[in-house]
Amino acid sequence: MKFVDTTLTGVLLIEPEIFADDRGFFMETYNAAEFRSAGIDVTFVQDNHSSSRRNALRGLHYQEPYPQGKLVRVVEGTIFDVAVNITLDSPQFGQWTGVELSSENKHQLWIPPGFAHGFCVLSEQAEVIYKCTALYDPSGDRSICWDDPDIAIRWPIGKPLLSSKDSKGRSLRDAFSVAGARLDGGPFA
Repeated sequence: MKFVDTTLTGVLLIEPEIFADDRGFFMETYNAAEFRSAGIDVTFVQDNHSSSRRNALRGLHYQEPYPQGKLVRVVEGTIFDVAVNITLDSPQFGQWTGVELSSENKHQLWIPPGFAHGFCVLSEQAEVIYKCTALYDPSGDRSICWDDPDIAIRWPIGKPLLSSKDSKGRSLRDAFSVAGARLDGGPFA
């Protein structure tokens, strides 16, 4: 496996080694020792599977106070996968990175706790599987606006299909106000 840094510290693109022949292919998607040597020393406690159609946009999701790290991969189709740094004391707070994950390239994205996550579907259909480091907690479920101008994600689709929850996401400014005051640093300076 090859672990490639992205523009956000801690978010890694993982390129597995593919063993292909006339029968198909084989790849290892997770190996605790290799992940640990790449600095990902976590325990996964939940697997999720999402099926979505073209132009569906899911996100930007996060949990508090029990943040989830996510290992995301696509088993059918193609998505544009996004991570946004939401760690208040990080110099990269409010910054994002995006990569194309597909059943063809077989890449994975490691998104550590402290990041919001979202993706949009570029193919007719996409099947997305992700491992999580914390259990889903409905009381801590949060959503940031997919089109927040302070984050300014360059989504590769025009009009996304959104859930009612995602269409009501909060702005980054509102979600991370401190003691009722607006944040002064990061992308808001």
